[in-house]
Amino acid sequence: MSRDVTWRDAGLRSPLLRALNAAGRALEPLGLRLPSLEPESLVEAARRQTGMQDFGPPDWREALEVLCASMDREARLSTFGRMALRGLVTGALVNRLKLIDYAARHPEVRQERIERPFVVVGLPRTGTTLLSMLLGLDPGARPLMQWETDSPTPPPDLASHAEDPRIAASAARMRQLESLNPAIRAMHPMGATLPTECVALFLLDLRSLAIETQALLPSYGHWLESCDMQSTYALHRLALQVLQSRIPTPTWSLKTPHHLWCLENLLATYPDARIVWTHRDPVAVVTSTASLNTAMQRATSREVDPRAVGAAWADKLHLAVTRGLDFDRDHAQKSWCHHLQYSELMADPIAAVRALYAHFGEEPGALHVRRMQVWMRERPQNAFGRHRYDPADFGFRAEDLRERFSAYRSRFDVANE
Repeated sequence: MSRDVTWRDAGLRSPLLRALNAAGRALEPLGLRLPSLEPESLVEAARRQTGMQDFGPPDWREALEVLCASMDREARLSTFGRMALRGLVTGALVNRLKLIDYAARHPEVRQERIERPFVVVGLPRTGTTLLSMLLGLDPGARPLMQWETDSPTPPPDLASHAEDPRIAASAARMRQLESLNPAIRAMHPMGATLPTECVALFLLDLRSLAIETQALLPSYGHWLESCDMQSTYALHRLALQVLQSRIPTPTWSLKTPHHLWCLENLLATYPDARIVWTHRDPVAVVTSTASLNTAMQRATSREVDPRAVGAAWADKLHLAVTRGLDFDRDHAQKSWCHHLQYSELMADPIAAVRALYAHFGEEPGALHVRRMQVWMRERPQNAFGRHRYDPADFGFRAEDLRERFSAYRSRFDVANE
């Protein structure tokens, strides 16, 4: 029987890592905060790991400096948290070095055509994970998997894709994360071979909402809201081209709410994208997102204020739908996306996918339908527990959230839950 899980159930479970955090805190009066989050320290670590020097165009440098300052001065990271975020950023720089190097040695990858990708752009907690899994079951669509974003180069090939050792390495990292903070598994499914958000590819340019799930980073977050994302989408496309170069791929299945912030960039990069915008009551969306991110940050930060996390993410999600509304108004004459209500997806997922395909003049094949039926039977939504959340924990009132998001709710006829 599944159990209810809230953000209060989350946190660092390892006695060893708790002791490490205590030792790190004891060193701070001596002026020592370890490990280092200085930008050059992370750059040199990435270069040592790879033996490579070329990071490509310099757009990443400003992002790194803003991010490191925010992590060091604002995030209230524990010693383990500093280790985790240093590893996250260094890993992104390592992947960037490898990607740039591979593309330089294999210039033909830039000729790969990324055609008509499915791109799910709905807010978090609106059924985007389920939808991306169902779309990824189409034999003609390729989902972006967690292990591929962990280490995209060298690209896997057809002969070794199923046995690539990076799968086991990624699975081991997932198990470690679950053991350190077990409540997360009930809040958000994770797995090395499950579809993942393509926001992970935004990490290559250090412009990614994924970083803000790990810690409260106000100055980085404000910078991210207004930064130029052109270079980020260029790397996003290059990563897909590299991955596709060894495994013929008719189309991709992608998703992240970060796309809502920059739809112009998305369509400039993928002009024939089949975009899906999922919609759900913002009370549930904002509260669930605040709960998930509070739970995640309890593993990396010394002190987590649920109200501060809630306020930050309410602002981010409101900005996302505001930009989406503006884009929708400016492109009202075009059927630029398919709108899908969360209630419809939950009531009959396969019918929702059929309607989605019909919007783009297609229909799912018989094998795709059969795969979706099996998936829904064998992977119930609450297999690892039920995520419970209360708006009051984050300083929210339902009526205030509905009023703040009233333009969004009215435009897309979003029902209350």
